[in-house]
Amino acid sequence: MNQVFNNDISIIHLDEIPSTNDYLSQLCRQENVPEFQVVTAMSQTAGKGQRGNSWESEKGKNLLFSLVLHPTFIEAKEQFYLSMLIAICVSELLEQYTEDICIKWPNDIYWKDNKIAGILIENELIGKDIAQCIVGIGLNINQEAFHSSAPNPISLRQISGKETDLDLILQDLLNRITNYYNELKRSPKEFKQTLSDIYLDKLYRHTGYHAYQDNNEIFTARFHHLLPDGHLCLEDEQGNVRTYAFKEVNYILS
Repeated sequence: MNQVFNNDISIIHLDEIPSTNDYLSQLCRQENVPEFQVVTAMSQTAGKGQRGNSWESEKGKNLLFSLVLHPTFIEAKEQFYLSMLIAICVSELLEQYTEDICIKWPNDIYWKDNKIAGILIENELIGKDIAQCIVGIGLNINQEAFHSSAPNPISLRQISGKETDLDLILQDLLNRITNYYNELKRSPKEFKQTLSDIYLDKLYRHTGYHAYQDNNEIFTARFHHLLPDGHLCLEDEQGNVRTYAFKEVNYILS
C-alpha cells in the first residue's frame, strides 16, 4: 500500500484488491475516515458495477477508485443530486478529450452508444439524512480491447488513439468533484437547480423517440422529465407518461 496526499486529499494507492468500494467501506467501519479519502487500485478482482454486474478492467490501464463523502446537508430523498454531481464531473472531464460524451440515466457515462465510465454510489442513511456516501468510479482510459460479455464498452484510447496519464485524469476529476461538492454545500438550494439543468442537457437520448424495455414489454418513448428523487419519466407514442425507478426500465441499444 502506498499512501500519498495531494491538495489535502489523502490517496491510498493499492495494487490489486477485490473492490475499492468494499475496501473503503471496511476502512470507514474501522476508523474515522476524513471526507474525500480516496482509494485507487491498479486492478479489481471483484469490481462492482450497477445491477450487480462486474467491471472489466485490464490491470494498470484504467482509472479505478472510490472516495468517501459525508453529505449530511443533503436529505435522503434528494440523494440523486449526488449522483448528478458525480456524473457531471466525469462527463466534463472526458469532454476535455473527446466529443459526444453524455450521461445515460442514472449515471453511466457514454460516448455515443458505448459505455466509457461507470459510477456506483452507496449511501448510508440515518433517519432522513445521508450519513456517508461512498462513490466508486471506473473510467476506461488506456485499455485497447475488451473481452467480457458487456455489450458496449469503449475506452478513451480506442476513441482517440492516444494514451492518457491516469494520474492527471485522477487529479483533474478530484478537483472537479471537490469544487462542485463545495458549491453544493455552500448554496444547496440554488446549486441543485444548476445541477439539474446541466444533467438534463447532457442526458443520453434526451431528444427524440427511442426503444425501451420494462418488465412488461418493449416500447418506444421519448424523455419527458426527471423527478427530484431520480425517477425517469418517459412519454410513449400514445401520449402516456410512464415513471420508472432505477432498474425498472432498460435502454434498447442498437
